[in-house]
Amino acid sequence: MADYHDYTPEILSQVFDHRLQQSDIRRILDGLSQTDRNIFLDKISETFEKFTALLEVSNRLADSLSLDVLFTRLVSLTTEALRADRGTIFLNDGNTNELFSRIAMGENMQEIRFPNHLGIAGTVFTKGEALLIPDAYADSRFNQDVDKKTGYRTRNILTAPIRNKFGKPVGVIQILNKLDGAFDESDLSMLEAMGAQASSALVKAQLYEEVERSRKEEKELFEVTRAISTEIHLVPLIQKIMSTTTTILEADRSTLFVNDPKTNELWALVAEGVGTKEIRFPNHLGIAGTVFTTGVTENIPDAYADPRFNQEIDKKTGYKTDTILCMPVLNKDGAPIGVIQSLNKAGGPFTAKDEARVMAFSAQAAIAIENARLFEDVLRMKNYNESILESMSSGLITFDDEMQVEKCNAVALKLLDEQEEALLGRPVAELFTGDAQWVADTVAKVMETGDPDMALDTEMALPKGEILAVNATTLPLINRKEEVVGTLLVFEDISGEKRLQGTLARYMTKEVADQLMEAGESELGGQMKPVTIFFSDIRSFTTISEALGAHETVTMLNEYFTDMVDILFDYGGILDKYIGDAIMAVFGAPFPTGHDADNALHASVEMMRALAEFNRRQAADNKQILDIGIGLNTAEVVVGNIGSEKRMDYTVIGDGVNLASRLEGANKQYGSNILISEGTLKELQDEYVVRPADLLRVKGKTEPVAIFEVLDHHTEESFPNREQSLKIFHKGYDAYHKADFPGALQLFEECHTLNERDRLAALYIERCRHFIESPPGDDWDGVWIMTSK
Repeated sequence: MADYHDYTPEILSQVFDHRLQQSDIRRILDGLSQTDRNIFLDKISETFEKFTALLEVSNRLADSLSLDVLFTRLVSLTTEALRADRGTIFLNDGNTNELFSRIAMGENMQEIRFPNHLGIAGTVFTKGEALLIPDAYADSRFNQDVDKKTGYRTRNILTAPIRNKFGKPVGVIQILNKLDGAFDESDLSMLEAMGAQASSALVKAQLYEEVERSRKEEKELFEVTRAISTEIHLVPLIQKIMSTTTTILEADRSTLFVNDPKTNELWALVAEGVGTKEIRFPNHLGIAGTVFTTGVTENIPDAYADPRFNQEIDKKTGYKTDTILCMPVLNKDGAPIGVIQSLNKAGGPFTAKDEARVMAFSAQAAIAIENARLFEDVLRMKNYNESILESMSSGLITFDDEMQVEKCNAVALKLLDEQEEALLGRPVAELFTGDAQWVADTVAKVMETGDPDMALDTEMALPKGEILAVNATTLPLINRKEEVVGTLLVFEDISGEKRLQGTLARYMTKEVADQLMEAGESELGGQMKPVTIFFSDIRSFTTISEALGAHETVTMLNEYFTDMVDILFDYGGILDKYIGDAIMAVFGAPFPTGHDADNALHASVEMMRALAEFNRRQAADNKQILDIGIGLNTAEVVVGNIGSEKRMDYTVIGDGVNLASRLEGANKQYGSNILISEGTLKELQDEYVVRPADLLRVKGKTEPVAIFEVLDHHTEESFPNREQSLKIFHKGYDAYHKADFPGALQLFEECHTLNERDRLAALYIERCRHFIESPPGDDWDGVWIMTSK
């Protein structure tokens, strides 16, 4: 006879499916033994408990749209109904294909996430089939590391899918460790039923949370967009953009790299101490450079696995970069203007939704950056224009289209002896009256005709009665439509010091003249100063002038002097005087530069090159070509105004001047163009091509002076094989001073073979032959006595 237990499910099915009445149930009970009746009643009770649990799920989950609340309630209901130790609810995130859950950590909820195909929960979700695992440690899908970390022991697991109304899995419900034995199929059915009952509430809450999150993000995006759109200064704007990006992505930090089109560099502001510093690198390097040049977003889940990532930065800072999101910032034309890079999103890698957020935000950021740049350009141009106005030595006044004062610089205020507030807005006819009426008339004429006007060396009567000698220029101010919208009056005070300054500028650069005017007469008095003296002279000038005649000689000299003196001025030289065809100049007076010897030598080399160009022009016109010699000496000499009461010259005197003059003349004997003294050589700071020329004693002096030839101006054509020849010449010169005349002769002859125009080598060949035939005495010191200037 069959056991009653075999019929229990059938009887229960009749009770519930056929909705039996109380009398029917009493009739069934009367037909059972006492033992079977107890078993039946237990099953009825158990079934009602499950029905009650399912109703509880519906009731407890219906009044909340918070996933945090629903997760907690559903775990409590399932573990209580199925007598389990603990449980977890996992919902699928369709944007990231991850299962996520939230667990209480103190007073806060912490979200955990993992790919929706991993582990037991992932298997149940992807297959849509419930799993009953009686022994967790025997299942390869179970991650035992979790137990090892927490100290918890998982024995058995019950996992069921949570399905939406279409039967598609939307999550997983999992409970662990049944309190009284093992889970059975009825527990599994019950868990599935509870999951199905909870599905609707969970899906609604998840949808509500996404809607609320989107609404919050839209609100935040609107607020930050409004905030950055009102910021017109670039540096604060960049800081706002970085802060906002970090917030909306829940990242650890963010950096905005802005492209500098002038240098093709990406630059950014990074925190350093209590301030910031600017970093720069070429705009094609690294991850940021790749994103900028390609315009393609880089979402990197593992920074250390990407070869473009520079791990050295982390090693230096102690920071650990895990994930990177790097996106281009495009202007309205779609061209990249920079890159936004965020690091280490909280909770895992950056998502496609993060990319969409940054894309939406970066479009507004690009507009703000462009506006800030435009504002900076306008501000820079405004400051630039105002700086120009203030830095000019002339007075400037601008008048609007109604001929009222609109702007004036400090010089104009000083010359007119007025305050800016008293001038602004005043009509020109009120400002310039009486003997200065011509200024008002000129402004009116220029405003009417649009033609500029210039008045040179004229008198301007000022409002307070003073008379100035001025050069005045009035210019129309024209807009893009070619309309006259105002006028600009520029007037230069040329009285007094201005006239003297114009005179000084003929002999020295304007900068030195300005310094001299500021220093006053004390700098013009006699002083001992270390300077470099320059002399140059045209070779065979007497013969040339006789052949050319007076007119052509003067024309040629004027052109030659113009080229040479311009070079002297370019290198800070002071023109001392013209001595016929010769030029005398000084470097280091009235003010030293610290590079006076170098400036003098650079000028000398440049003059030789300019002479070569001058000669090319002369030869092309079948005119006379020139050759010059230059002598430089650096020494302490007397500098100042020297002369009589009726006429004085600012010049230099002393033995140092005489030596420079003699070196210039010695070029004839040595066949050179530039000779310098050892005093000049010692003061040089730059590198030059120099060789020793001689050790000589000038007439009237006892101490010998070493002199040197400078060869920087030569080309391969004018001095072939220069480097090889110089090495040999130095050896020959050493042998000569050791009185090894045969050895020196051989070396100098090698030099001459390499360059037949090497007149210095030829000179030493003659000397060596002379000393071979007539050896000098034992007291010979290698000094050559110069008997002529």
